[in-house]
Amino acid sequence: MNIAAVQKTCAPLLRPLGAAYAACMAARRAAYEAGVLPRFAPPRPVVSVGNICWGGTGKTPLVHWLLRWCGAHGLSAAVLARGYGAKPPQLPLLVRPGNTAAEAGDEPLMLARQNPDAAVLVDPVRRRAGHWAEAHLAPHLYLLDDGFQHLAVRRDLDIVVLRPVDLTGEWGRTIPAGSWREGTSALGRAHAFCVKAEPDLFNALGPQLERRLVRYGMPVFSFRLAPRGLVRVGRGLDPRPTEQGAATRAHLDGAPYVLVTGVGEPAQVHATATHFFGYPPLRHRIFPDHHPYGPGDVRQLAGEGCAVVCTPKDAVKLAPLCGEGAGHEGTNQPDLWAFDLVTEFGPALWSATSFPEWWAARWAGLSAARRV
Repeated sequence: MNIAAVQKTCAPLLRPLGAAYAACMAARRAAYEAGVLPRFAPPRPVVSVGNICWGGTGKTPLVHWLLRWCGAHGLSAAVLARGYGAKPPQLPLLVRPGNTAAEAGDEPLMLARQNPDAAVLVDPVRRRAGHWAEAHLAPHLYLLDDGFQHLAVRRDLDIVVLRPVDLTGEWGRTIPAGSWREGTSALGRAHAFCVKAEPDLFNALGPQLERRLVRYGMPVFSFRLAPRGLVRVGRGLDPRPTEQGAATRAHLDGAPYVLVTGVGEPAQVHATATHFFGYPPLRHRIFPDHHPYGPGDVRQLAGEGCAVVCTPKDAVKLAPLCGEGAGHEGTNQPDLWAFDLVTEFGPALWSATSFPEWWAARWAGLSAARRV
């Protein structure tokens, strides 16, 4: 079912329902702000990275970037994540690299494996996870992954990630009329906006950015996920390209490949792959976001007869299903590779500095105020 097509067809009926939903979310927000509903308010700074819509926007890569920044500056960080679709053995779950995606969720597991020195906690009740982290870890900083609407945790900074379509056709279209979780007034809580877009697209969005976001008086930054190369995916292989034991390659040398994605924005991954390799995939196998891959999926990929490329988010679920001999002739295993992605920041609006400089300045202010 094409949800967007249904929403467009039923727009006259769904718009009033969307307005009612936005009003309910605004009332909920007011209840938290008035202290009617309880909030976790730790003594250390809390930074939320979230979005206004459902689905993937690039939140988790930004959280990963912030974790790497914290590590480089000697700061301990605790990520409070929901763990979409996860079934943790206990709550909260302090995610270890040895956990499975079924236990922790694909994105928290990816963060934990990419940042083994960070604490990634999974619990749908993030207030509970925060209390546990404060008692057992006392980190310098809390990061809320997908936390914009999770108001049960007080935050010092809200970074809101937007898609280009949020500035055009989806602007203000709340559930069920569109994909937005809240109305446009909610964006007034943001301290910065990050738009996942290539520099050329971001610049082309200038008129929409001016019309939509200037009223909020906050900086707007662009970013993209850029592949640096490929990392072999298989059981027992280290997914981090800089670590011993990780098999890497810079390119496919013009060979055909199949792209497999179980993410929120598969078209963006297709465009990234086409740009990186210089040619499109032979096929693009699209699975739903957070798809729980099974042995049948791996057998299908093994029969492709060429390299199979996926995202790091897909890799944490596919790796346990692929033997240590993955990719070798006669193993009946796919020749599976994942992109080694890096977050790159591009042009900005209403800011004299880049996002890393802006963040460093904001952290200096937060840490001084909280005496971190």
